[in-house]
Amino acid sequence: MKSSRNALWIFLTLIVVSACGPVPLQRLGGYQCIPCTDLADQADNSPTAVTLAGTDWLYQLQEADPTEIEATDFDIAVIDYSKDGEEAGRYSAGEIAILKSGSTFTRQVVAYLSIGEAEDYRYYFEPSWVSFIEKQPDSSAPCWLARTNPDWEGNYKVQYWSEDWQQIVLAYLDRIIDDGFDGVYLDIIDAFEYWSDRNNGEGYYISEREAAVRMINFVKRLAYHARFIRGKTDFLVIPQNGERLLSYDSGIDYLGADDYLNTISGIGVEDLYYDETTSVSPSITAAREVLINEVQDAGKKVLVVDYVDQGSRPVGSTVTDFLDKAATDGYLPYAARTDRELDEINSFPGQP
Repeated sequence: MKSSRNALWIFLTLIVVSACGPVPLQRLGGYQCIPCTDLADQADNSPTAVTLAGTDWLYQLQEADPTEIEATDFDIAVIDYSKDGEEAGRYSAGEIAILKSGSTFTRQVVAYLSIGEAEDYRYYFEPSWVSFIEKQPDSSAPCWLARTNPDWEGNYKVQYWSEDWQQIVLAYLDRIIDDGFDGVYLDIIDAFEYWSDRNNGEGYYISEREAAVRMINFVKRLAYHARFIRGKTDFLVIPQNGERLLSYDSGIDYLGADDYLNTISGIGVEDLYYDETTSVSPSITAAREVLINEVQDAGKKVLVVDYVDQGSRPVGSTVTDFLDKAATDGYLPYAARTDRELDEINSFPGQP
C-alpha cells in the first residue's frame, strides 16, 4: 500500500507540474540573488555646461496628452516615453514635436527612464522571469533581476552594473532619442544605497563606495552614448534623487574628480521640504541641500517635486509654503498631488 500511495503522489505531482509548466529550481528553493559577473566597462566622459532653459516644469508620467500639455505655460515637461508605459502607447516623433511647441516658447521635453529598477510592463521584460506565486525572479531570470520593490508592484531591483542590463537601457535610450526627446530624467539613482545595505534582503551587498562608483559610471555611459555616439551634444541628463553620489565624486578609483557633476545637466529631487503634507525635518532638508547646491553652484538647475497638493482649490497653505521655500532657495518647484500618481496636469494660479 505504501508503494501505491507513493506512486499515486508522484502521478498527481506530475499532473500539477505538467499543468503549470516546469518548476525552476530557484522557485522550489525560493528566490536567491545571483551576483552578476558581467561588469560594465569604464565609461568615457561627456561633460556639459548645458542645463534646462525653462523655469516652470510639469511632471506627468501617466496619460500625458501632447495636445493638452502644448496648451499650457509649462516650458519643461518630464513625461514617460509612452502614454501608459507600454510599447503600444509609445509617443510618436510627431507627438513629441507637438509637445515642444509652446505658444511663445519652445518647450523642453524630457523622458523618464528608470535605470535602477526594471518594470514588468516595459517591452524588455519577460513575464516568465518571475515566479507566479512568489512574484520574485526565478531561475529563468537574468542575474541582474533582483527582488521586487514592495512599495511599487511590478518594479524589481536590478544589478545596474551588469553589461546585459546596461545594454537594455542603452537600447531604451535609443528609442527615446529617436522619438525626439531633449533628454532623460533618470530614476532610482539611489539604488547604490540599496546594494550597499547589508540588510537589503538579497543576501549580497557591496561597499557603498563601489556601488556609488558603478552608478556614476552608468550615468556617464548613458550621457556619452547620447552626446557622442548618437551625436546629440546638448542632450540633457537629469538624475532624480541620489544626491549623495556627489559625496563620491572626488576622483576615486577610475573616476575623475567631478565626473558626475560635469556629466549631469541638473538634478531632480523629491520630498525635499514635505513628505506629502508632513514637514520634513529642517536638518534633513539642510543636509540634502548641501549636496544639491553643488549642482546649483555649477550653473545647473534643480527641479523639486513635493507631493503636497490634496486637490483643494484654492490650494492649501502647505502648497504655498512649498512653492515659497523652493523659490527662496532658487529651485524650480512642482507641487504634485499627494496620491503620487502623476497622472494629470496639476495647475493652479502660481503653477505655472
